[in-house]
Amino acid sequence: MARDHYNREINYLRVSITDRCNLRCVYCRPKEGISLKGHDDILRYEDIIRVVSTSVKMGLIKVRLTGGEPLIRRDFVDFAAGLNRIEGLQDISLTTNGILLEKYARGIYDAGIHRINISLDSMNPQKYSQITKGGKLDDVLRGISCADRIGFSPIKINVVVIKGVNDDEILDFVQLAAQNPFQVRFIEIMPISEVNVHQPEEYLPTDQLQEEISRHFTLEAINGKRNISDGPARIFKIQGGLGEIGFINPVSNHFCATCNRLRLTADGKLRACLLKDEEIDLKEALARGCDDTELEHLIRSAIDLKPAHHDLNCTDRHLKKCHRDMSDIGG
Repeated sequence: MARDHYNREINYLRVSITDRCNLRCVYCRPKEGISLKGHDDILRYEDIIRVVSTSVKMGLIKVRLTGGEPLIRRDFVDFAAGLNRIEGLQDISLTTNGILLEKYARGIYDAGIHRINISLDSMNPQKYSQITKGGKLDDVLRGISCADRIGFSPIKINVVVIKGVNDDEILDFVQLAAQNPFQVRFIEIMPISEVNVHQPEEYLPTDQLQEEISRHFTLEAINGKRNISDGPARIFKIQGGLGEIGFINPVSNHFCATCNRLRLTADGKLRACLLKDEEIDLKEALARGCDDTELEHLIRSAIDLKPAHHDLNCTDRHLKKCHRDMSDIGG
């Protein structure tokens, strides 16, 4: 079991397998675009599997695959099946924007990924296209329906709430959760790098959302974690509904005291905290043929870098920002 200096059990690794994406969401990518990494700049699938295998020996039990958009990387399904063969890895999940989900859902499920998060910031086609810079809402909705039919569970819908943009759809999203066995999670927008650090006017604390929702729906808190690797969302059952809603509030009430994760970027850097720029370069070590002992030492070094907390708070959201964009770190 791996623990950091603050006695937090580190059992969860978020792995970005590509910085490329088929959308250009306004809060994720710079307006001027990004310099995409070449094939040789990102970790090979074999190296990712080796990092995960070593991490599992140290106590890791959960991996979430992110991007960019993971489904645009070639041979993703075969890679997922390879991860699923790692003995001791209990949970593999996927975060996707859903654009390609209908095409790949069956293959993903058969490869051993049954838990899925889908980013969906609007259910209005025009607004969705505006937020994503050209995405088609129908593609995502078909993907969600397909995943539901196949049997993915849980299906979580991630909604980044942007004041003045999609906050008028909050009750529509709650209704979606009431009518379907989905978990809709409302996420506070975060001022990461220059993409959205100057957008405090677009920030809404989740407490305000909960107050508004509670005027129309009866919420029943689900206390405690269902699994020891669960994330920070506060989850509520909708009375009389099929699904759940959650609130993720990294700005207004950060959850650093219970943080259990590391992040592996597409270019092979291991980060202990989303909002701290310290990284351990695993790609360089893997490229020169490091042995398992050195690799484990490097992972341990990343765990030792985990801070007690980040420097972001709701009263001064310009206090700290990352040098890397979210699209570069991994969602």
